[in-house]
Amino acid sequence: MSNLAKTGKLDIINIGLLFLSCALAFVIPFELFLFVYAFLGPLHYLTEISWLHDKNYYAKSKKDVILLVLISVALTILFFWVRNNPQAMLEYITFEQFSLLNSNLTFIAFGSALFFAFIKKPIIKIIGVGLIILLTFLIDTPIVFFTVFLPTLVHVFVFTSLFMLYGALKSNSKAGLMSVVLHLLIPFALFYFAPGFMPFEIGEYITSSYGEGFEGLNKHILSDTFDVQFAGLSAQQTFETVYNSETGIALMRFIAFAYTYHYLNWFSKTEVIRWHKVPKSRFAVVIVGWIVSIVLYAWDYALGFQWLFLLSFMHVLLEFPLNYISFVGIFQEVRSRVVKTA
Repeated sequence: MSNLAKTGKLDIINIGLLFLSCALAFVIPFELFLFVYAFLGPLHYLTEISWLHDKNYYAKSKKDVILLVLISVALTILFFWVRNNPQAMLEYITFEQFSLLNSNLTFIAFGSALFFAFIKKPIIKIIGVGLIILLTFLIDTPIVFFTVFLPTLVHVFVFTSLFMLYGALKSNSKAGLMSVVLHLLIPFALFYFAPGFMPFEIGEYITSSYGEGFEGLNKHILSDTFDVQFAGLSAQQTFETVYNSETGIALMRFIAFAYTYHYLNWFSKTEVIRWHKVPKSRFAVVIVGWIVSIVLYAWDYALGFQWLFLLSFMHVLLEFPLNYISFVGIFQEVRSRVVKTA
């Protein structure tokens, strides 16, 4: 089968996966997220990092991404140090300073990736990265985009839409463009169609598991986007807002949909981008790593969450050069169509 035929078939499959992700997110948003994050997440992270490695991480040199890996590790250590030792943290750094450091490190990774993707001369890259670092000294407040949105929903939803659009433009696929439109429209349905409807009661295990690792994302989005004030709420009121309010349920549907389709979209592209065509020894390592990740998550939730957090952050940062190349690719594809019709 030709690549064009494979792409056309894949576009149809992805339309089906969009509706499947939407239906599941509507019915069991919290349960769906926890399941796909624990089972599909680590396999996605490991296989994509392996695939990026064979593509030189879409950087001009593999050595460039050492900085991105170091920042991933640093962000993970900082996150769990603050999370596990909040009182001890206050002896060294305020929460505002921690948030600023988190924001600046992610900003450095994102800004540096631009030079890694397009600049070949080492000296120019060093100057560019140095300027990015110096720029952080002018930033005196955390940027929510870098602390909350870029590593999570921007990565799994916005960048996924852009990758889909780039692929549809390159293959000139109407079904591909339709899948992009559906990907952008489904969140509106999840937010505005029966927003408070929950067919199944959320169990205590689900709420405790979600609250242990992910509730902060919902709180950030609810407070920053929907102006929910958590400061004056009791623990029970906070719980009700996140898990049982119309806005909380609608938001969770979107989060579950975005992550689920992000993972399914990756695995659906196996025969097109051929991420599985790697040396057998490395593929075995990936599979073992996936199994170990699941076992860790089941055996010790906290330890498993820390490991998956590192994998997740690392694959987000290592993808930054590819994100930039995709942006440019979309611009070039659109420009070429405008020129042809002019």
